[in-house]
Amino acid sequence: MKKKWWHEKVAYQIYPKSFCDTNGDGVGDLKGIISKLDYLKELGVDLVWISPIYCSPMADQGYDISDYYNIDPLFGNMDDMDLLLAEAKKRNIGIVMDLVVNHCSDEHEWFKKACEDPDGKYGKYFYIEDVKDGKLPSNIRSYFGGSCWEPLPGHPDKYYLHLFHKKQPDLNWENPEVREEIFTMVNWWLEKGLAGFRIDAIINIKKSLPWKDYPVDRDDGLSYVGNMLKEVSCHDFLTELRDRTFAKYDAFSVGEVFDEHEDTLPEFIGDDGYFSTMFDMSTAICGASEKGWYDRPHITANEYRDTIFTSQEKAWNVGFLSNIIENHDQPRGVSHYLPEGEVNDTSKKMLATLHFMVRGIPFIYQGQEIGMENVDFTSIEQIDDVMTLDEYQVALQAGLSSKEALEAVKKMSRDNARVPFSWDDTEHAGFTTGEPWLMNNPDYKKINLAAQRNDEHSVYQYYRSLIQLRKNPEYKDTIVWGKTVPVWTDRTNLMAFYRQTDEQTLLVIANYQKESQSVTLKEDVKNVLLNNCMEWELDGRELCLKGYQAVVLEV
Repeated sequence: MKKKWWHEKVAYQIYPKSFCDTNGDGVGDLKGIISKLDYLKELGVDLVWISPIYCSPMADQGYDISDYYNIDPLFGNMDDMDLLLAEAKKRNIGIVMDLVVNHCSDEHEWFKKACEDPDGKYGKYFYIEDVKDGKLPSNIRSYFGGSCWEPLPGHPDKYYLHLFHKKQPDLNWENPEVREEIFTMVNWWLEKGLAGFRIDAIINIKKSLPWKDYPVDRDDGLSYVGNMLKEVSCHDFLTELRDRTFAKYDAFSVGEVFDEHEDTLPEFIGDDGYFSTMFDMSTAICGASEKGWYDRPHITANEYRDTIFTSQEKAWNVGFLSNIIENHDQPRGVSHYLPEGEVNDTSKKMLATLHFMVRGIPFIYQGQEIGMENVDFTSIEQIDDVMTLDEYQVALQAGLSSKEALEAVKKMSRDNARVPFSWDDTEHAGFTTGEPWLMNNPDYKKINLAAQRNDEHSVYQYYRSLIQLRKNPEYKDTIVWGKTVPVWTDRTNLMAFYRQTDEQTLLVIANYQKESQSVTLKEDVKNVLLNNCMEWELDGRELCLKGYQAVVLEV
């Protein structure tokens, strides 16, 4: 593999609406991010991905973009953006923006012109089809529920495609003029000084044409969009995107990729791949049910372990994955991957150890570093997220009571991660002086940064230790580049692996349960690099691990 500048980095995701509000309107802003750059530097991050801050009606929290060249007034203005880039550069922090180009907003100038003249130039920027006798072009279900076809405003006999929200019409990548518009915009931002982009929902840009119906998989008579995606390849589009934009600037690019075809990983993240890296979403989709969130079981320790190891094996000698516990589209990782009732500082640190010590680029999502947990929502009225509201209806239609439906969907709700960052224990968790746009997590009095910043045993300080270990010159090559070699995979609730180079071997062992368990080491221990418990029980080569204890050893 060619070694690139981004391989050794640690990344951090900011959800700007919920990070830090400086003007008291209850919504986070760019000045808030600027004010926390020293905090991010202290934590040890090198790259900061900011979820969309472009102009948007906010039908899907900014992922419906009405102007790619401007900052939404909700977050500030372009002067604030320029200042953020300059201040981040002073601290050797690269800023990464979201690239949302599968779709735009129905309030974008292109779509407005398409509505005025569907047969003109801008009508060809979208997928617009004539509909006769109510027969839709296909029975694909939108990711947010319901048909992905919607009547074109002002033209009841014409329908447009939206794989996501109906206010997010899909852009027609088959049209070279659309691709040129996108490449020009991407390069404009890279010229401004961006370190790169996180590429949103990119696997959706290629559609299977002509349109047709697919096997029905729910009572709504519709079919999962992946049934269409598996018939097509984005290769030509993504190769052109890479060559015309990212490659010209040696920019960092991380793809959000679902439903990629088997054996295509080298095309995505190999030496000449479309992207620098892509997120390992394998644990996030583990256990997902076609029926909906209500039918989704809690992931077990063994499932988590086996899923991670499968991804690590696939990526070895191919490229780097970007590893996540959570992001803005997921519930809080500690609540999702740890059994209910067993979420505590020790188990949170264990999960962090596994996250950081496998091969790949670690991404921290805001609040993860202080161990923020899911919100105990008590009413569906507290939920803002469109996907959760849709899944609530799916659960009700499946026969669950309103109380059962809420219990089922709140565990997976994207709002768990979208509530404001808990900075301290003052009103509104120090996020705003106004009324926050989304409720604070009620546990902010207990779980907040201020309470952890000067506590050497806190989750926050443990994350700092993990980052420092990754950057330690003595161990960096092994942690960044070493092979992940699983061990003791026949054991229950134990995740252990070597990180190996020719010169060095590290052993990571995590007891993924509340009961103690012992392992017999195959080698002598040279150094204990990290231990999430105060105690250390080693008798010869017999190591007894307390509940949720995780250790990183040089052997």
